[in-house]
Amino acid sequence: MSALPGTPASPGTGTSTDVGAAVSRWLAPVLEHTRQDAPASGSVTLHHFGYVRLVACEALELRLSRGPRSIAQDASEAVALLAPRNGTVRLAQDGRGAHVESGQLALIDLRRPFSVEHRDHARMLFFRVPVHALHLHAALLRSVTARALTPKGGVAALLPLVLRHLEKSAARTPPAVAEGFGGIVTELVAALVEELTEEAEAETPRTGRHQLVVTIRQYIDRHLDDPELSAERIAGAHLISVRYLHRLFEGEGVTVGRLILRRRVEECARELARRGRVSPSISVVAARWGFRNAAHFSRAFKAVHGHSPQQWRRLAGAAAADTTATAGGETAHERGPDRAVAAPARPSRAS
Repeated sequence: MSALPGTPASPGTGTSTDVGAAVSRWLAPVLEHTRQDAPASGSVTLHHFGYVRLVACEALELRLSRGPRSIAQDASEAVALLAPRNGTVRLAQDGRGAHVESGQLALIDLRRPFSVEHRDHARMLFFRVPVHALHLHAALLRSVTARALTPKGGVAALLPLVLRHLEKSAARTPPAVAEGFGGIVTELVAALVEELTEEAEAETPRTGRHQLVVTIRQYIDRHLDDPELSAERIAGAHLISVRYLHRLFEGEGVTVGRLILRRRVEECARELARRGRVSPSISVVAARWGFRNAAHFSRAFKAVHGHSPQQWRRLAGAAAADTTATAGGETAHERGPDRAVAAPARPSRAS
């Protein structure tokens, strides 16, 4: 990448003394603010680690903000891990504010408005990671932005060591090795988000967990017709990690995936058992409740009810006909054994 006006750059790196322009190009479009209403005095250096960018910024009295107008210029589908190298950085996003000190970390979602401010001689690092590489729901990221993370243990303690090494060795790291480091940083950032959400979830009281399970069950019922319904989507919609979602259902006697499958089969069975002048085909019913594959639907249905969908519909029709005949005055004894047909079994509640 070619450098902005300033110091010449070697391939794969960039340097610039135009702080605001460099940050806008290499991190995300931002507005620069200074008390003197003049460009900040300093420098910005760029290093590539595959698709991960290290943007090292040094300036006097630096304040950067990203608002709706900046976002309209560039969506910047990425997050940034902020690591101050001296002093304290004031970070604000999603209605939260944090003072991030040297030795701490903080996450910024570059797709939404934020502001970063350092009133003294600032030296800070931004590690820019594409959102698609993290495989995280946007709601999870929103729950952990603008928080000062102290490396006491876990991933938060490991990340600073890795970032410090990358900062020191960036200029002499071969491209192939640098790309591997970028993958490591990406995995650690994703693990950090998971770790932070799990810590918050662990503090949820028992009554809160029960209510959360009830809420998730209701959510599943409302979205049964969506073929894309999955544990990942459910977790993201409720601001929890997939791991915690599965842990919530350990006491329910059924996994999330099997619960979705069972509830879909139950709704299909209920619809197939209805009598009417116009009955939809089995494939239409299956598709209506989120099944994409007819063979998969048939196997799932038989596993729950012990009958194929065709058998279930025939048995339900016969049982309904017998009920009508009985209501008309014919007793079971008068029908005789040859005409007695068992009604379909009630939907199984087994996991």
